[in-house]
Amino acid sequence: MLHPLTLYRADPFALLRRFGETLDRMPFGTSAPAFPPLNLWQNEAAVAIVAEVPGVAPEDIEITAKDDVLTITGQRRPPDMPEGAVWHRRERAFGRFTRIVRLPFAVDPSQVEARFANGVLTIALQRPEDQRPRRIEIKAG
Repeated sequence: MLHPLTLYRADPFALLRRFGETLDRMPFGTSAPAFPPLNLWQNEAAVAIVAEVPGVAPEDIEITAKDDVLTITGQRRPPDMPEGAVWHRRERAFGRFTRIVRLPFAVDPSQVEARFANGVLTIALQRPEDQRPRRIEIKAG
């Protein structure tokens, strides 16, 4: 079996190329994905938001709506670890989070409904009746 450094002695630039390939795979200059990830869609009467919040209890989530801004704050708590346990791999983030979403129109906070099931938060925000687009009738003559 060849010693790992044998390759680098034969090609002095192999180590440099390998280092460059490693750097290319690293996520420099990118931020962590927003949490919670969400989808938003709208029609003339409402906006619907579906956010994935696995591992978060409903009582650890707070939703506020004011004008055209929705704020989702909460906390994903770390699991209870047995005494003396050491992380082998830790890919899931824990701690407080805030997600601020600018809505396509101002909403009436009293007309917001939120439901939570299986780690998915669904929020329906009604557009005030007086702000809904109205079709204007065109009169002849």
